[in-house]
Amino acid sequence: MRTVTSLPHKVRRDDHLWVPLSDGTRLSARVWRPDSSDVEPVPAVLEFLPYRLGDLTAQRDSIHHPYLAGHGFAGVRVDLRGSGDSDGVLTDEYTEQELRDGEEVLAWLAAQPWCDGNTGMMGISWGGFNALQLAARRPPSLRAIATLSSTDDRYADDVHYMGGCLLSDNLSWASTMFAYNSCPPDPAVVGHRWRALWRDRLEGCEPWLIEWLRHQRRDEYWRHGSVCEDYSAVECAVLAVSGWADGYSNSVFRLLRHLSAPRQGLIGPWSHKYPHLGRPGPAIGFLQQLVRWWEHWLAGVDNGVMAEPMLRIWMQESAKPATAYEQRPGRWIGEPAWPSPHVAPTELTMLRNRLVIRSDGDVPEEELTIESPLSVGQFAGKWCSYNAPPDLPYDQREEDGGSLVFDTDVLTDRHEVLGSPVVNLELSADRPNAMVTVRLSDVAPEGRATRVSYGLLNLTHRDGHDRPEPLEPGRRYRVSVPLNGVAQAFPAGHRIRIAVSTSYWPLAWPPPEPVRLTVFAGSSSVTLPLRPARDGETGPEPFDEPEGTPPVPVRRLEPGDGGWTVSRDLVDYRSALDVVKDLGVVRFDDTGLDVHRRADERYEWVADDFESARGTVDWTMRFTRGDWDVRTTTHTTLSCTPTEFVVHARLDAYEGEVRVLSRNWRTAIPRDHV
Repeated sequence: MRTVTSLPHKVRRDDHLWVPLSDGTRLSARVWRPDSSDVEPVPAVLEFLPYRLGDLTAQRDSIHHPYLAGHGFAGVRVDLRGSGDSDGVLTDEYTEQELRDGEEVLAWLAAQPWCDGNTGMMGISWGGFNALQLAARRPPSLRAIATLSSTDDRYADDVHYMGGCLLSDNLSWASTMFAYNSCPPDPAVVGHRWRALWRDRLEGCEPWLIEWLRHQRRDEYWRHGSVCEDYSAVECAVLAVSGWADGYSNSVFRLLRHLSAPRQGLIGPWSHKYPHLGRPGPAIGFLQQLVRWWEHWLAGVDNGVMAEPMLRIWMQESAKPATAYEQRPGRWIGEPAWPSPHVAPTELTMLRNRLVIRSDGDVPEEELTIESPLSVGQFAGKWCSYNAPPDLPYDQREEDGGSLVFDTDVLTDRHEVLGSPVVNLELSADRPNAMVTVRLSDVAPEGRATRVSYGLLNLTHRDGHDRPEPLEPGRRYRVSVPLNGVAQAFPAGHRIRIAVSTSYWPLAWPPPEPVRLTVFAGSSSVTLPLRPARDGETGPEPFDEPEGTPPVPVRRLEPGDGGWTVSRDLVDYRSALDVVKDLGVVRFDDTGLDVHRRADERYEWVADDFESARGTVDWTMRFTRGDWDVRTTTHTTLSCTPTEFVVHARLDAYEGEVRVLSRNWRTAIPRDHV
């Protein structure tokens, strides 16, 4: 990324601002704005997060908010109630209280003398979620949003559940927020109140995992904040952005399809990162794009931004399987609308070991059975890559060994897939509760298999995520399994593979017991959204190189550590996936604050004992400055029986070496068709 120090406007930074709410709560804010805004008010762009603007997002904030300010906008970072230096307790994600607070913050911004009354919202992940949700509430000043790595459907397409299957990222994410919610405010900002505020947070801190497990089907809890319940509620302009290595690319397609408001979509090769910081690369000049977006929608500049393609996407070329990439080869393509008039669905019939173009003639039916070992899935990577390598899927050949595999013949010409493939399965199961995993892979001539996309379906959710019903063992069902949307080229000489398995642990929690699935080949099929080559096609205008303002200075005092380790003990057949994310100790030179973060995740199991599946996550958070030394440790374990999920959690808080609080939770939650 190119660091920019010369901008059209001189920028001032207002620290330690307080946004007053109607109930007396004060939210911590930081504002970057043009010096001239005191006499020439400007639009304001809000990023509303629980991630501590004083330290954990300080570097990232300093790259893009001053950049926006230097181009004529006020960049505003506000910590949610109960996070950073804000008052209160954070009780869950995207609560009604959070959204009401967001409406008040926007109204406060619009009323500031340096704001011209027009506001926008931007954010990645949490900030992208609440930007989209607040857009649906239509606050008067909100003219446009940029929502990155977010979803319109909190149940079916979020970190918690996928296809009605419980994701292990549900445990991982809940454990992350358990740790973050235990952190204290900074005494240098809030003064002597810090200890009372911290005590309130510690006593109000709950493992959100428990609440999320109490809602295993699509109910009102998940409908709240799901914009898909009423797309027409969104009337302001929407820029929706994600990456193929991210977990949230599907929502870009749905928002473009269903919104009637002005909208654009952008999907690159990136993980869960802003595109100007995007990895795998190539990163792009996303801040320049944002400036054009805000100029058009907040400042009324006719700059042609809406004349660009509705959807710009990175068409990925074939690549060897790897758990991390610096760059993904490919090219930018543009679509005038979504669904695209340039995409044609092509149906392939699944025969024994083969995928063939469907013909009009009769196809013989054949019963194929599979009971996958519990180890299928240990090379799946994370549901959502956070660019914390190695968290991408590895060579799928070992996974394919425990799956039913269907390959095309060797391709004689290039095929490009754009959109969501769908696998239609005629099947039966020998147990009332079962899941199916379907993977789409690019198979190179030497046999390497790179996973391109995948889908999960809890078969008790076959008729809807709000009304699960047990399977009748031995009965035939027809189900459709949509795979994640993708833009992928399959070159001549390669094969396209579909693999079907009955487990995908630890990416998704296994069923209560092993399941034997019968797939009826000849009556099952795959629909691929193919984008044929067009004569004379030219790509969209290229993006600028990534740039941003200089990040605040940070020094690394102690190195971090990290890695993924898959282990198997062939004596007791115990297997595990261990994930370490140690960010070391860093010092923020402008505040003199030292911060240490470390997470250890372990997912383990024994042979094919489905009751042995267990996930454990330990976090340490530490903040020090001079003689101020505060540390919290959190521990969360999720295990199961055939009928229950069992959560054990612990929170310990320390000042120096003195433990000032210790809390424990142990809760059993009935399994609800999961």
